[in-house]
Amino acid sequence: MGITALKIRIMPESLDVNLEEIKKKAEEKIIKLGGKISSSNEENVAFGLKALILTLVWPEEKDTGIVESEIAEIDGVSSAQIIDYRRAFG
Repeated sequence: MGITALKIRIMPESLDVNLEEIKKKAEEKIIKLGGKISSSNEENVAFGLKALILTLVWPEEKDTGIVESEIAEIDGVSSAQIIDYRRAFG
């Protein structure tokens, strides 16, 4: 049993969506699923739209698809996609 570092890009539905609220709701879901947020930042996409990038500590034995689908169900989220997956050591 190891741990992985997942990086997830969360795209909001519009410019009006509060990314901090999405982050709070995502963190609640991630903790319930057995993961933890390591870091977060915002990434400029286009025309003022920003994506939320979360880096997670995730159990290696758990399916990563579940975290994508759970986050995608949050109100105001257009999509959630894993953009990086690495085995963590240490």
